[in-house]
Amino acid sequence: MPMNRLLPLLGISLPLIQAPMAGVSSPEMAAAVSNAGALGAIAAGAGDAETARAMIHAVRDRTAGPFAVNLFCHAPAAADPAREAAWIERFRPLFAAYGAEPPAQLHEIYRSFVVDDAMLAMLLEERPAVVSFHFGLPPAATIAALKAAGIVLLATATTPAEACAIATASIDAVVAQGWEAGGHRGMFDPDAPDEMLGTMALVSMIAAACDVPVIAAGGIMDGKGIAAALAAGASAAQLGTAFIATDESLADGGYRAALAKTGGAQTAMTRMVSGRPARILPNRFAALTGSSPDTAVPAYPIAYDLGKALHAAAKANGEHGYGAHWAGQGVSLVRTMPAADLVRTLAAELAQTLNEGTAALSTAPQHGTSSDQ
Repeated sequence: MPMNRLLPLLGISLPLIQAPMAGVSSPEMAAAVSNAGALGAIAAGAGDAETARAMIHAVRDRTAGPFAVNLFCHAPAAADPAREAAWIERFRPLFAAYGAEPPAQLHEIYRSFVVDDAMLAMLLEERPAVVSFHFGLPPAATIAALKAAGIVLLATATTPAEACAIATASIDAVVAQGWEAGGHRGMFDPDAPDEMLGTMALVSMIAAACDVPVIAAGGIMDGKGIAAALAAGASAAQLGTAFIATDESLADGGYRAALAKTGGAQTAMTRMVSGRPARILPNRFAALTGSSPDTAVPAYPIAYDLGKALHAAAKANGEHGYGAHWAGQGVSLVRTMPAADLVRTLAAELAQTLNEGTAALSTAPQHGTSSDQ
């Protein structure tokens, strides 16, 4: 991609980024992807600084290539004891069905990077090549410190307005997360109306509105999808669902079985699992969508404390339907293979699509030449 300014910045040869997926991405996956010429990624938002440091070291033990470390930048949760108590009671019968008691209280299980000084200090010591943000942005001083350390920064946007805020904050590139994407919506304010913009439309709108490289994310599963994203104005594509079934994925047997049997089934957008809108496979949690108003769901990630506890109780009884089985709308196209093989397959599909496009242009009738006059 000779005119692509993002790839040299990231230090990669392919316009492909493996999405950081908490509970799915592993150091082995990130290293395999990076070794294959794309950008691997690990998700550090669900752990503390020392857990993240250990993950960084595990990736570096397996690759000398660049990789990304992803962090959550949500507003710290505001506790609401009455709403949380009502949520616990709402699910008590389901816990009882699996011979378990719900948590007595719910807690904020993830610490946001916006208030995590230990995580920032660790990143400044370890200096990973790339750091990415989801759910918003950290303070300006944090961004300045990371950039001064030579770290390339990415951030997720679901609207052109969020993208322009990211560009104004001197972030190096925007991940344009379309409505099709699996997992948590990266919107800055989860309670604001969602514009539900599709990936290709969002990429085109951001490319026109903001002077910043764009990375397309959402519903992209093959090389043709990557080519379409590049044609829409993206500098690269980020794929997550495509990597869930790879050998290096941390997805458990229940998650993999759910992937295998999706067929053409529709995914669902729900905040029932964690407290923030997220796209999930059609499992038992998805079936609960709409059974409670959004105002009844505790804040993220407090609600996730109960979601994880219910999954653990059900899983202990052989029921995997309450897992956080995130997946995008292209899930029926998922392929099972080692992560490096998937990268090579995607690269070959992309090259073939681009070559076919070039050939089609070269053989198309040329209008307006002297012979046509």
